[in-house]
Amino acid sequence: MQFFGGSSVAEIAPSPAAPPGTATGLAGNNANMLYIFNRSGVCLLYREWHRPLHTLDAQQDQKLMFGLLFSLRSFTAKMDPTSVDKGNLGVPLLPGQGCSFYSFRTNTYKLSIMECPSGIKIILVTHPKTGDMWEPLRYIYNIYVEYVIKNPLYVHGSPIKCELFNTNLDQYVKTLV
Repeated sequence: MQFFGGSSVAEIAPSPAAPPGTATGLAGNNANMLYIFNRSGVCLLYREWHRPLHTLDAQQDQKLMFGLLFSLRSFTAKMDPTSVDKGNLGVPLLPGQGCSFYSFRTNTYKLSIMECPSGIKIILVTHPKTGDMWEPLRYIYNIYVEYVIKNPLYVHGSPIKCELFNTNLDQYVKTLV
């Protein structure tokens, strides 16, 4: 695809070719990264499966991701054509308040998010050709509840270090198509 602006021509690369295997090209494990944030913006879990290029350290990456989500959520609530009460741009919204978004796609990845009533945000970054990720996000949330929340040794708000959760998450993510 080419964009013409004045006398210069910029070449824009299409989405990356999907590796061989399925409809999206992947033989399972379309997931690149997973983030789980609490309502305060603390990253409880960050997992990578396929991320060939590391440009930031993990802490900067997590801050940028939460900032992106905060901004997009605020923006979608402000642009909501069905709500009379727009509030102020940048003011935190409670879970379930205002308009929200579920995913967006670029030429190199697709970001899907599920925000729970408790304020937990599960973000899954996948190959751009993956379909709807709502059900996989719900399943990941169920794994989270089963192996983290119900774990009597887990301290709420602390980073997730539960091996059973990690094992079950990895097994599930390998099946994503």
